[in-house]
Amino acid sequence: MTRPLGVAVVGFGWMGHAHTRAYLRVRHQYPDLPIVPHLVTVADPEPGRAEAAAAQYGFATAATDWRDVLADPRVEAVSVTAPNFLHREIGAAVAESGRHLWIEKPVGLTGDDARRVAGAATTAGVRSTVGFNYRAAPAVAEARALIAGGAIGRVTNARFRFFSDYAAHPDGALSWRFTRSHGGSGVLGDLASHAVDLARHLLGDIEALVADTTTVIPSRPTVTGAASHFSRADGPPGPVENEDHVHALLRFAGGARGVLEASRVAVGEQNTYGFEVHGTTGALAWDFRRMGELSVSTGADYQSQSYRTVFAGPGQGDFGAFQPGAGIAMSYDDTKVIEAAGFLRSIADDTPYGPTLDDAVAAAVVLDAMLDSVRTGAWVSL
Repeated sequence: MTRPLGVAVVGFGWMGHAHTRAYLRVRHQYPDLPIVPHLVTVADPEPGRAEAAAAQYGFATAATDWRDVLADPRVEAVSVTAPNFLHREIGAAVAESGRHLWIEKPVGLTGDDARRVAGAATTAGVRSTVGFNYRAAPAVAEARALIAGGAIGRVTNARFRFFSDYAAHPDGALSWRFTRSHGGSGVLGDLASHAVDLARHLLGDIEALVADTTTVIPSRPTVTGAASHFSRADGPPGPVENEDHVHALLRFAGGARGVLEASRVAVGEQNTYGFEVHGTTGALAWDFRRMGELSVSTGADYQSQSYRTVFAGPGQGDFGAFQPGAGIAMSYDDTKVIEAAGFLRSIADDTPYGPTLDDAVAAAVVLDAMLDSVRTGAWVSL
């Protein structure tokens, strides 16, 4: 037996599209889901954007004010894909209204913001998930299983790198992402939050760190109206208030050491996201741009022990929900479908699947510690 679930999307930039497509596709990949999402309403303050979304995807209604979503009795679950500074207010309000919540990372601007949303969800007893979608890649699931199973021995050191060039052009528009009040800690919340979640997902809690940041492009042309990651502008220059690049040294509770780097201004790098994990008997490496491939070095040779490529296939993560045989490529949007399936299943089973608001809080605490370290120039214990 299946039952319908009325869903809404608040904020309709790139992530609003991604969540909506995931809702529309999820039953194709997961036909046994006991819940069928129905697109009830979409909200965005940009004139005409919500109406265009409703016409494109089939939402029953459109609104400019997110509060109208919570006044609609048909809505049982809400995707919050609005800018970072709105996550705390909207996310907490969604939970307090008794609606289930799928919210994009970083869940606010600070650890306190993430804790506020998580607390509201716990008090209300609603289910939630967070947009840490890179952990959903089947090759990442395989890497986690290999690490947990001891295939590379005891983990000694790891590197997590999230490099992008979306803000590398000096004429990139001074959107909300570059202001402290709206975009928070810049690349930390945007990309390093993903890297922190992957690090925790694979290796466990981080117990201490030291970090450094820099702003490479100190001013950008202002823009009127909405602007995407990749928008250019020619308005008067305004100051960039947050971070373009961060790198940190990590100490994991399990004893491993790590390096974490994230940049939004890395010329020559287009979504170069991934990790390398080394152990006492082997190593693993993953590159998001080759999402279905995991580089694996295992054995007992130590020296001259090369990597081999393992192609994700059925039986690894959620690959089997999408393709019948190993090596068939999956996409970024597929990871959002996996998130959607976990979210809906968590509502049906009243148990968490996938990343939770607790994971968002843990990542935010690490990001706050990075900023503390930058201010003091010292190691920070978590």
